[in-house]
Amino acid sequence: MARAVHAFLLALKDLPHPRVLRVLAQSLALTLALLAVSGTAIFFAARWALAHWNWLGAAERDMAGVLIVLAIVAGSWLLFRAVAIVVVGLFADGIVADVEGRHYPGAAAEAVDVGWRQNIGLALASLVRLVGGNLLALPVYILLLVTGIGTPIFALVVNAILLGRDLEAMVLARHPGRPRFDRPARWSMGLLSAASFVVPVANLLAPILSAAMAVHMLHLRNGDPKR
Repeated sequence: MARAVHAFLLALKDLPHPRVLRVLAQSLALTLALLAVSGTAIFFAARWALAHWNWLGAAERDMAGVLIVLAIVAGSWLLFRAVAIVVVGLFADGIVADVEGRHYPGAAAEAVDVGWRQNIGLALASLVRLVGGNLLALPVYILLLVTGIGTPIFALVVNAILLGRDLEAMVLARHPGRPRFDRPARWSMGLLSAASFVVPVANLLAPILSAAMAVHMLHLRNGDPKR
């Protein structure tokens, strides 16, 4: 965990860099736009389904609409993370290359270029893991609702595991010859990333911070000289 915290603090120092800020602004604008579109689509699709199959009367549909909005707001963390991971996946190579080039030039010189096709593949794989992992965990989420705090804690654990895998895949795409992270390193990296998605305002920075943290984790582990 100490190495992950060190890597996270180094990632925080990377945020003010112009190229990182540019990627942050682009990815955040696209994420929020897609989040608004997807939330609106879910709302109207649910309203259409209720009206089409005539499950409820007009008054009940209005009440259901309110409940749908509340459900979307309640699930916004998962929805935001899903959209953010896909968007950052598209910009991942630029972030990773920038952090490597400034801090670990020797490793950057040996890195493999990752094209748009592979970036899209990584982003879609992350999305599949996110949706699949949380759907599998859904029965446990429901059972833990009675505890009050069990569901968010278990959700943090599940998503820490998933994010650790996503971040590992993101940085190893440029260094396919290097070994995978060990389980504690992957877990601590995923936990810090998942926790940052929970904190208001910080969650907007979480995707970029997580990507930069993963770069530092990789090179701190391998002892690459830091500039």
